[in-house]
Amino acid sequence: MNYVPPGANPPNGDDPVSHEMRKLTKINHALMQRVERSMDQQANAFSLFQTAIGLEAKIRHRTEELHTALAKLEHANADLSHARDESERANRVKTRFFTAVGHDLLQPLHAARLTLSELADVQVTPDAIRLAANIASALTTIEDLLGSILDLSKLEAGAFVPKLQPVALDDVFERLAVSSEPIARKKGLMLRWRPTKLAIYTDPLMLRRMLQNLVANATRYTERGGVLLAARMRGDKVSIEVWDTGPGIAAAERERIFEEFQRGTAYDRAGATGFGLGLSIVRRMSEALEHPVRLHSRVGRGSCFSILAPSSAAPSAVETKPAWPVTTASLAGQPLIVIDNDLVVLDAMQTLLARWGADVRLARDLDDISEVLGESDFKPALILADYQLDNGVTGLDAIARIRQLMNPSLPAIVITADRREETATNAARAGCELLYKPVKPAELRSLIQHLLAHA
Repeated sequence: MNYVPPGANPPNGDDPVSHEMRKLTKINHALMQRVERSMDQQANAFSLFQTAIGLEAKIRHRTEELHTALAKLEHANADLSHARDESERANRVKTRFFTAVGHDLLQPLHAARLTLSELADVQVTPDAIRLAANIASALTTIEDLLGSILDLSKLEAGAFVPKLQPVALDDVFERLAVSSEPIARKKGLMLRWRPTKLAIYTDPLMLRRMLQNLVANATRYTERGGVLLAARMRGDKVSIEVWDTGPGIAAAERERIFEEFQRGTAYDRAGATGFGLGLSIVRRMSEALEHPVRLHSRVGRGSCFSILAPSSAAPSAVETKPAWPVTTASLAGQPLIVIDNDLVVLDAMQTLLARWGADVRLARDLDDISEVLGESDFKPALILADYQLDNGVTGLDAIARIRQLMNPSLPAIVITADRREETATNAARAGCELLYKPVKPAELRSLIQHLLAHA
């Protein structure tokens, strides 16, 4: 910039006033721009402030909605927890109910079975023998139906909880064949099993129940030929198979027959009896065990039901116990003590055992036991005790009392309608054999003879 002394003219020829005006105009213009920028910044700040207020309101609204949702979720969780507790309580009640009902229903059947055995033994005319056989058949039908209904009810209530362990299949097959062979023989069928060294990892009681149903179905609906139990490896699994030479099952019916109260038309044509519950129980138990059930069948040729289970290297100690051999040991004069809180059962047992020649004493409770054992000329060789007695006392308590007073190794049989694993475990720990009601007299006699022969 060129210096202009006071009073001198500017270089461009303007007068001093004009020059100063231009300077002031520039300054004013700069100030106005600054003011405008400041106002714009204030407007932006105000807009941001308003936006922030709006966002804060939205956040507050969303927070209130979230609190409401959380409160509803907490309430719903509380309702679900209450419903779950109620469901578990209901299942416990159902389990106790069906256990009690099973005992109350099977107890009179048990007494009827024992009484019928005595009645059948004294019949001599063909008509009387036929009537006794008809009654026995009716009792068997009722037993099958009640057992199936109780099993389904326990499955629904969650009372069947698998307890997995290694199980040797050969022992399972042998026991199953021994118990089912008389029914097959009566129909003129051959029931066989292939010896095997295979073992699987499963619940032994549930497996036995599944195979019992499959064998019972095969025997019921097969008119000629026979039934075969077998096992073979399928990869890392074991296929447990029940073959029959029955009427076969049409492809359209192979899923329906696993539903409750459903049977195939070929089975209906065969004139077989049954309620269509056996295969439903098999399916339910297979799902609980995660053992798939497969069916192969040819109409007019027969069927094969197979259960696929994981292989196991070690057999179960429980399953390796040998089956009771049939012996001819006499019961004549053998001192037996029978403990049961049901007078009808006691009377039936006394009549049946006395007919076999045994010297029988009866007891209903621990006081009766003390009185019986107080007889100087009576020393029991074997105990037969009902599991469920009065006043919270069990048959195991009664057996323990007798063994304490007489002989710690005295053989004992526990008879019960309670099929829970806990009951079987308690009996095994006490060194007792276990029979389920209603007891078959032939099975009872065979076991008594076996225990007395090895006492």
